[in-house]
Amino acid sequence: MDTHQDVLVERTGSTGRLTLNRPRALNSLTRGMLETVRAALDTWAEDDGITAVLLTGAGDRGLCAGADIRAIHDDAKLGGAGGRAFFRVEYPLNELVSRYPKPYLALMDGITMGGGVGLSAHAALRVVTERSAVAMPETRIGLVPDVGGSRLLALAPGELGTHIGLTAATMTAGDALYCGFADHYLPSSALPSLLAAADPVAAAAALAEAAPASELAAQREWIDHCYAADTVEEILDRLRATGLPEAKDAAEQLLGKSPTMLKVTLAALRRARDLPTLAATLDQEYRISCAALTHPDLVEGIRAQVVDKDRDPRWNPAALDQVAAEDVARFFAVPEGGDLGLAG
Repeated sequence: MDTHQDVLVERTGSTGRLTLNRPRALNSLTRGMLETVRAALDTWAEDDGITAVLLTGAGDRGLCAGADIRAIHDDAKLGGAGGRAFFRVEYPLNELVSRYPKPYLALMDGITMGGGVGLSAHAALRVVTERSAVAMPETRIGLVPDVGGSRLLALAPGELGTHIGLTAATMTAGDALYCGFADHYLPSSALPSLLAAADPVAAAAALAEAAPASELAAQREWIDHCYAADTVEEILDRLRATGLPEAKDAAEQLLGKSPTMLKVTLAALRRARDLPTLAATLDQEYRISCAALTHPDLVEGIRAQVVDKDRDPRWNPAALDQVAAEDVARFFAVPEGGDLGLAG
């Protein structure tokens, strides 16, 4: 077994196993971790002795809570060069996962959010359990869904992806399966058998059970109606008009988010529906993320949620009607230093 400080890389029979190994930080991702995962995947792709790859997280809380956002916060205050370098490693890795030449099995047990979704939800085989909490929580911190998440959200049934992306809602196992983020449901009690199996891919299929029903699927009627609107303002109006407590809660969730990032997220999700590939979506997300690194709401959002934890972000601008179309358009412009270019 080869060990890296934050990633365990090992070979068990014909299975290459990657364990994200920062349990005290909920396995949040650093650039070094991404580079280690990439190197292992590149090596195993050419190794005839490896027939499958298994991704897991250390500890009992989850696969991965996403990127190390404290580091992104500190870097953004200095201009964002480190963040751009991080994304230039992360997004190509997300794309590689989606087209990996060997079965890639991701265990999305427990918390799987943001960058953790990028390493798992594009895989050939994705397993959730009753403990799974899957989310693209970027709007909570003044960012926009990335790591290919905007494509997954855009392709979810009806307007569920718009709801999840704007509110940063957390999906249960049933929701993740219904929305296209996962393939199999296993009770967590079955994971030791899966991890001990000589063929984890076959074991995942054999151990799979019927998943609990999706709570979001049961709310499709009001979600599809409200989030089909063309603007965030109209979405809010529709949510308030339903009279449903779930819709009222969604409206309150939106009102706490960055007005700028809500409008950029809606534009990104609508555009992602028309993009032909994950690579093209990641190129778009790279433009958006680079622009976000220079916007004050990212630093402020992370400050409020993670650094000071006062949960009282002061967004700039503070209201939706103060975010102009040109403010949104600049997030889709070619960033300084050029595009990512994954789509060629």
